[in-house]
Amino acid sequence: MSAREQIEKLQQLMRASIIGQETVVQRLVIALLCNGNVLVEGLPGLAKTRAVKSMANNMEADFNRIQFTPDLLPSDVTGTEVYHQTASGGEFHFEAGPIFANLVLADEINRAPAKVQAALLEAMEERQVTVAGTSHKLPPLFMVMATQNPVEQEGTYPLPEAQMDRFIMHVLIEYPPVEDEVLVIQLVRNEEIAAAELGAEKPKKSAKSDSELVPQQAVFDARREIAAVNVAPAMERYMADLVYATRTPEVYSEELAQWIDVGASPRASLALDKTSRAHAWLAGRDYVDPQDIRAIIHDVLRHRLSLSYAAVGQGVSADKVIDTIVELVALP
Repeated sequence: MSAREQIEKLQQLMRASIIGQETVVQRLVIALLCNGNVLVEGLPGLAKTRAVKSMANNMEADFNRIQFTPDLLPSDVTGTEVYHQTASGGEFHFEAGPIFANLVLADEINRAPAKVQAALLEAMEERQVTVAGTSHKLPPLFMVMATQNPVEQEGTYPLPEAQMDRFIMHVLIEYPPVEDEVLVIQLVRNEEIAAAELGAEKPKKSAKSDSELVPQQAVFDARREIAAVNVAPAMERYMADLVYATRTPEVYSEELAQWIDVGASPRASLALDKTSRAHAWLAGRDYVDPQDIRAIIHDVLRHRLSLSYAAVGQGVSADKVIDTIVELVALP
């Protein structure tokens, strides 16, 4: 099977266990193909955890979940040096933490204090962790999917803008349509029946043979193909214009200027380029068009804009600001 067929198979397997969240499935796959990390925000019970578990269960990949709490320490994430007594004397050995996996779910990341978030930031950005002055490389295939709850803010530590900027996308999960919720009920019921027939709950991954799992090499092959997707100079300028509009909103609209305090950094342009190429590749094209850019721009920009007090007071969301920018910036 080709890399595209393997990735499409992965999406189909994920959709079979996550009903009504097709956008989330696609965005997770895009983040994986772009070698990036993704922040997912949504109310409890909307399959955030199930989504990344489904990806891990259908790939040749290790999965770890870290529940972030206010009393969490950096060593609880990265690992620590442990003293071992030997015949020749004592020595320290590094015991790897849960961050050493292919897919890591950082659940409720905003409940952890700044030191823990900083430790995670090094892993996300540098693909390594440093303990006792020694750097330890993470696996070649590595992705963090962090979640945060938009409600129940007591006891949380909001992520600083610099850390938010490290996520390639910020994906919002909404309630599924009622028809899909009926299918969710049926799916979970059938899973419970299957588990009861087996006599005990078993991880889905144990039921799959290696031949049924999507290999990691398919992701690396896909990344090489995505790197070769053509981006015309006009598309490059369009991406840059969209991001630049967040920094000079007064050029486009007085209202827009009142909404934005701080615009997006060049990381936004780089993320938009990567994700647009991945979106085009998943659609079966070897070139990027405006449709790809507009399809992904909200996920790329919504966490990189600092809205003004006026915008917050008027109930203007980041998505509305982005909609306005897309309307005002001319197509190439």
